[in-house]
Amino acid sequence: MKNIKEIIGIIFGAAIYSFGFVHFNMQNGLGEGGFSGVTLILYFTLNWDPALLNIILNIPMFILGWKLLGRKQFVYTLIGTFAVSVFLKLFQIYEYQMHLENDLFLAALFAGVFVGLGLGIIFRCGGTTGGVDIIARLVQKFFGWSMGKTMFIFDAIVLIASLITFLDERSMMYTLVAVYLGARVIDMVQDGAYSAKAALIISQKPNEIADYITHEMERGLTVFHGYGHFTKQSKDVLYCIVSRNEIVRLKSMIRKIDPTAFVSITDVKDVTGEGFRIDE
Repeated sequence: MKNIKEIIGIIFGAAIYSFGFVHFNMQNGLGEGGFSGVTLILYFTLNWDPALLNIILNIPMFILGWKLLGRKQFVYTLIGTFAVSVFLKLFQIYEYQMHLENDLFLAALFAGVFVGLGLGIIFRCGGTTGGVDIIARLVQKFFGWSMGKTMFIFDAIVLIASLITFLDERSMMYTLVAVYLGARVIDMVQDGAYSAKAALIISQKPNEIADYITHEMERGLTVFHGYGHFTKQSKDVLYCIVSRNEIVRLKSMIRKIDPTAFVSITDVKDVTGEGFRIDE
């Protein structure tokens, strides 16, 4: 059942990606990074079909994916790559004219959102669309880089080639906007919507604050035994994670119980576990 949901997600992401690619990049002469950017170079210079090129260029990546990604991810890569090619062809056949040629900034924004959202969904479901996506996933696996960061580096190389071949300076700048926004959207979607806030609390009244968090906010917390270097006193340090809409309530409660408490608030990009999200 989980595999079916992931495959449906990959196909859905491929449709979103392909729609943005055809209706915002191809219609408005904007470039793109990675293998998609290569297909655009060949499309605008030689009028070769990106749907077919997407398959041809990814044959070496299929081999790499089979050797390094394992069977499941390899199958998901095949599904993602072929789904993108199918939707690219469909959207070219049944193309809807957006008429954004006089507003390239808007075209760049939507190109970034659609391409980033589509790829983010595919990545989140465990798939790729071949090409640089495979390389980005491998870099994330072995070096810990985010996929958006890795793809942005590869994008720069392709964009330089695009500038030499078919992009003018104006279109290049709008393309950079789309690529950067797309990378940010990829990371946002892949990290998930379960972003939260982490609070580190040092107070003279740790028990009262801990009781409030546990019983009133119904959040778990961890107590560390710390030592103040300046005061030479032992202190309990409270650590808890709350959702973004609870952080104001938490800070107000701490100020009410102990106005002198030291509170450090940090962003949490992703959080799993009881009270937030439990992955299968």
